[in-house]
Amino acid sequence: MTFPRPRPSVPGEAFDPLSVLSLDELRRRTSVKWRAYPEDVLPLWVAELDVPLAEPVARALTEAVALGDTGYPAGTGYAEALAAFAAARWGWRPAVEHTALVPDVMLGITEVLKLVTGPGDAVVVNPPVYPPFHAFVRHLGRRIVEAPLGADLRLDHDVLEEAFVRATEGGRPAAYLLCSPHNPTGTVHTRAELERVAESAEAHGVRVVADEIHAPLVLPGAEHVPYLSVRGAERGFALLSASKAWNLAGLKAALAVAGPEAAGDLARMPEEVGHGASHLGAIAHTAALRYGGEWLDALLVGLDRNRLLLGELVDRRLPGVRHRAPQGTYLAWLDCRGLGLGDDPAAVFLERGRVALGSGPDFGTGGAGHARLNLGTSPEVLTEAVRRMAGAL
Repeated sequence: MTFPRPRPSVPGEAFDPLSVLSLDELRRRTSVKWRAYPEDVLPLWVAELDVPLAEPVARALTEAVALGDTGYPAGTGYAEALAAFAAARWGWRPAVEHTALVPDVMLGITEVLKLVTGPGDAVVVNPPVYPPFHAFVRHLGRRIVEAPLGADLRLDHDVLEEAFVRATEGGRPAAYLLCSPHNPTGTVHTRAELERVAESAEAHGVRVVADEIHAPLVLPGAEHVPYLSVRGAERGFALLSASKAWNLAGLKAALAVAGPEAAGDLARMPEEVGHGASHLGAIAHTAALRYGGEWLDALLVGLDRNRLLLGELVDRRLPGVRHRAPQGTYLAWLDCRGLGLGDDPAAVFLERGRVALGSGPDFGTGGAGHARLNLGTSPEVLTEAVRRMAGAL
């Protein structure tokens, strides 16, 4: 199918980052999203956005390259930018002195887990969940204790409580790796839910490590609550980055933030951990947080439109699929068990429909019969992808 070039914004018309680049332009990209599959496949799998760089980010990078400013990162500009952004968006200002530069969110999580657990200790996760949670934790030599989400795709506090008990048997240290907002379901945890998490974790001596990489991507009708802003979270940690919201995964830089009673632990993180972050990455993320708010707001409008469009398309073309519109992220979790496609419907949609989705079983318990779809594309690509998926049936 030939796609028309999306029309860029014009004076008087709202700018939509998702409707700027044509499919031909996107296929010139060399990142994994566009190189993992043949050109006849529409890639809606990995979490990359089909957007141009935000102008403030592009300008900051261009100026750095023009200056030859491509050395090692230094200073606290990134942490200061995050603090200002968090204060403006979420009413929470993380302390810059309780912040550490890390290469990316998952490597930062690994380093924080090293601070509060040892080999063989348990890390609690909520499947179905981002597959690297399992991979990185196991590679670190920690054991996984699962606390699956409830049927409503929200935290099940009774199950979580039981997991905390199992994780700390024998008085061993344990951590809880919280995905907030949750990937792949798009669930945004409420303040009441997070306060209950903090209370339970503190009662059992479990250290909470919150992955908040999707925090800027909360859609209308929901509100991101930073874990470290809730009552009882003083011994917790959070990992944040501009990478998902501004499509900066290839520009490595993230921040680990400690609650006030965890600052001493974070201070034990080796200095060399921060050396893994890219200086250009820190420049890009800082520019995004300081000057990319207008671009982000336009993206959120487009993502809200796309989640509504997907709901309409699924109802009309894929009535056997159950789907809850995500509250956050740009990811949709599709329950395809009613289609009779087996444990991995993404494999069927790829083979028969030439659409690449995230494979449900990769997300662990609760993932069989499901697929994850990336909404961060143009309405035209999204519409064609659902058309192909329907044709695959």
